Amino acid sequence: MSNINAGIIGTGHSYPDGVLTNADLEKIVDTSDEWITSRTGIKQRHKAADNEYTSQFGSKAALQAIERAGLTPEDVDIIVCATTTPDQIMPSTGALIQAQIGAKNAAGMDVFAACSGFIYGVTMVESMIRTGQIRYALVIGAEVLTKYVDYTDRSTCVIFGDGAGAAVLGPVAENKGILATKIRSDGRYEEQLYAPGGGTKLGTTHETIDNREHFFKMKGNELFKVAVRSMADISAEMLAKAGYTVDDVDIVIPHQANQRITDAVASRLGVPEEKVYSNIAYHGNTSSASIPIALDECIEQGKVKEGSLVLMTAFGGGVTWGGTLVRF
Repeated sequence: MSNINAGIIGTGHSYPDGVLTNADLEKIVDTSDEWITSRTGIKQRHKAADNEYTSQFGSKAALQAIERAGLTPEDVDIIVCATTTPDQIMPSTGALIQAQIGAKNAAGMDVFAACSGFIYGVTMVESMIRTGQIRYALVIGAEVLTKYVDYTDRSTCVIFGDGAGAAVLGPVAENKGILATKIRSDGRYEEQLYAPGGGTKLGTTHETIDNREHFFKMKGNELFKVAVRSMADISAEMLAKAGYTVDDVDIVIPHQANQRITDAVASRLGVPEEKVYSNIAYHGNTSSASIPIALDECIEQGKVKEGSLVLMTAFGGGVTWGGTLVRF
């Protein structure tokens, strides 16, 4: 059996031109810029237009990542799209992106793990590259969350934004690539963040629509505690597994859920503020797209370069969580 090192060789991101600021939200819900900023760190978020949908942003991010990897869409063997907001129930958004970008040799599929979806996708394809089943994989996190938020619920509508990030994974040198990766879930925490309507349990009826069951619902205080503990613990596990300490890490890229969660995770790990990347003020919580968008921004800004040791960690509804340690 092969034992090929798999690493991230190209990244990209995309988001709508539309922007929804805190001042905009003040006009439609009982909130204020001060209330939102103090509790979340968010100042604005991107918002898709009515005629825009998830695969469009996923395709743009994917093509950018493929170009930066020095490949063509025909080189990609598999597309894994992490999303909680697919274009439609069937077919998968991954298959739709495959067609849009012309990746005629790739399998396309979706992963549904909420905000941890990108880490789930990376973990899946890493083993496929390492064992020689495939050579190049495209992992995308893409979301249009603003179409699923309840603009009468100020606790959730201020949080979420739209966008997509993508990464191409492929063979890398022996001293580079994914050094450790791990994913987990615990369905007992289902109701801390969920959208109950639309599935086979409740279906789509006049009653579920009237009850606003198709929008995201969240228990923020309970979720905060589980998120901080889970992200910090799995990060420490990744470092120990690979034989590194926090001091060895050049930058930590957490899921951009809430600035207070990011600060608490960093404090629990003992990571200095300057080593933790945050863009939540500009994008809000983009779920599965948040880590790949942040990673691409870090690369563009020179915060991640050749030789950098990068720790990525996420937590999402389900609940799900995961971590990945990568040497670039």
